Amino acid sequence: MRDRPSPTTRGAQPTAVSLDIVVCAPHGRSLSVLLVRAAAGARELWMLPWAWSVPGDAPDDHAMRVASEALGAKPAWMTQVGAIGNSRRHPGTAALSIGYVAVTAVRAKAPPGNSQWFPIAGLPALAPRHAALVTSAQLALRERLDTAPVAFRLLPATFTLTDLQEVYELLLGRRVHKASFRRSLQAAWLVEPTDEWRSEGRGRPAQLFRYAPRKRRGGRRGVRFELLGG
Repeated sequence: MRDRPSPTTRGAQPTAVSLDIVVCAPHGRSLSVLLVRAAAGARELWMLPWAWSVPGDAPDDHAMRVASEALGAKPAWMTQVGAIGNSRRHPGTAALSIGYVAVTAVRAKAPPGNSQWFPIAGLPALAPRHAALVTSAQLALRERLDTAPVAFRLLPATFTLTDLQEVYELLLGRRVHKASFRRSLQAAWLVEPTDEWRSEGRGRPAQLFRYAPRKRRGGRRGVRFELLGG
């Protein structure tokens, strides 16, 4: 039996291609994924925000609108993660899905409608194609850490270096060496200090930084550091 379309999937099916978005946000030391509830009989089913591709409509722009509708705000960053075909079942029976991953800094505000956040390690059962896209999205975030400001888009405008390190660890799934991480940040010229400080309990307040990459001769250098054990 076909699932009843959610508000995110309303409309005609002008093509057999879907746009499916994995929207991620940090929650403590875990990464959360935004899912949309679709009622089907007595069962409660969950799926990624998705919509049918429309001929003549730029897929990236359309996907951004779908993600924004599900989230209730525009994501801070988004990119394609690839396409998946009929070998894996799609909740809307799409022949081909173009997958995206999007990130947002905070998930304090409840998402609208039938959307809900779930920890990535504890997602409810998803259609096989959506489960595969979540895995692809995680890999894409890790691969782009050194070439795009992914980690900074998961943070507010100002942050401590500890906040930034925790986001890197969250995305990598590994701990990083603190001194090595901070030396690498300095060498990469990606952050600058502000005049603000934040109290973090005992000890000295922590200085707040902002993302402010500086141009260097020889091209951009990514953040490279030592990993610790898992």
